[in-house]
Amino acid sequence: MLSLAGMVLVMAAIFVADTLTEYAVAVAVFYSVVILAAVSLLTVRAAIALACACIALTVVSFYLTPAGLYKVGLVNSGISIVAISITTWLALKTEAAQAAAHDAQARLLRIARVTSLGGLTASIAHEVNQPLAAIVTSGNACQRWLAQDPPNMEKALQALDRILSDAHRASEVIDRVRSLTKGEKPRKSAFDLPQAVREIVSMSRGEIERHGIALETFIDDALPPVLADRVQVQQVIGNMLLNAIEAVASGPAHRRDIRISTSMPDGASVLFCIEDAGCGLSAEAIDHLFDAFWTTKEGGIGLGLSISRTIVEANGGKIWAEPNASGGATFRFSVPIAKGKTS
Repeated sequence: MLSLAGMVLVMAAIFVADTLTEYAVAVAVFYSVVILAAVSLLTVRAAIALACACIALTVVSFYLTPAGLYKVGLVNSGISIVAISITTWLALKTEAAQAAAHDAQARLLRIARVTSLGGLTASIAHEVNQPLAAIVTSGNACQRWLAQDPPNMEKALQALDRILSDAHRASEVIDRVRSLTKGEKPRKSAFDLPQAVREIVSMSRGEIERHGIALETFIDDALPPVLADRVQVQQVIGNMLLNAIEAVASGPAHRRDIRISTSMPDGASVLFCIEDAGCGLSAEAIDHLFDAFWTTKEGGIGLGLSISRTIVEANGGKIWAEPNASGGATFRFSVPIAKGKTS
C-alpha cells in the first residue's frame, strides 16, 4: 500500500513539474521510471492501465503548459508517450521471461523432492542451470537499460533477444538430457567449435566478472568443423567453465585465472582445453573424477562430469583431466572433425 501511495505521489510530482516547465523540458519521460518501479507489483492489466494513465497525464500537461514553443512541446510529448509505451512493453516482457525462468527452477526443485528418480532430475537441473542464470542476468540488464534517462531501447532489445535465445537453449538442453537417458544417439552435425565456445563464454561473462576472474582465450578460428551434437558439446563446455569459475572463486583474488584454448593436435579431432588456478586435483580425485555421484564440492551432486563423459564418448571423443604443476587443474576433451573438412 505504501509503495502504491509513493507511486501516486511521484506521478503527481512529475505531472506538476511537466505542467509548470516549458515545452522544451520533457519531464514526462520520467513516467517510464515509475512504470519500471511498479511493474513487478502489478498485474499485466494494472501495468497497462498505469501506462495509459501516464500517457493521459502527459497529454493533459501538454495542454496546460503555459510557456514555450508549441511545436517543440508537441515533439517532446510524442517522444515521452512513445518512451512510456515501449518501456511498458519491454518491462512486461522482461517480467514474463524472469517469471518463466523462476517457475522452471521451482518446478525442477519440486520434482527433485518428490520423485524417486533423483539422479535424472538432478542432472537436468544441473545442465539447465546455466541458461536459466543467463536469463535472469539478461533480465536484470534489460531493466538497467530501461531505467536510464532516456531509456536505451537498443540495448534493452538486445537483452531481450538474449533472454529468448537462452530460454530456447534451456529447452534444448532438457531435450538432449532426456535423449541421453533413453539411450538415443546424439544428433550429430558439422559445426564450428570455436564459435560454440564463444557463445558459452558470452553466456558466462556475468559470473566471470562478478568473481573478478581474468579469462584468457586462445581460440583458433582456422580449425575445421567438428562432427558432433552441438547442444551436447556446449553442455560439456558450460559445465567445465562453471566448474573452473567455482574452483578459482574460492581462492585468493590474485590467482583467479582461467585459460581456454582450442587446437587440432592430431589432424583427426579438435581439442578443447580449460585451465584454472583453483585448488587443484588430488590423486583420489583423478581416479574418481568422472564417476557418477562422486564429488569434492560441498553440496555437490557429482553428476556434471559424469554426464560430460557420457556426452563426449557418445560423440566419438575423449575427455580427461590432470593437475597443474603450479596449482589448479586442466580439463580437456576432443571431438572428431567432420570428414572431408580438414584444411
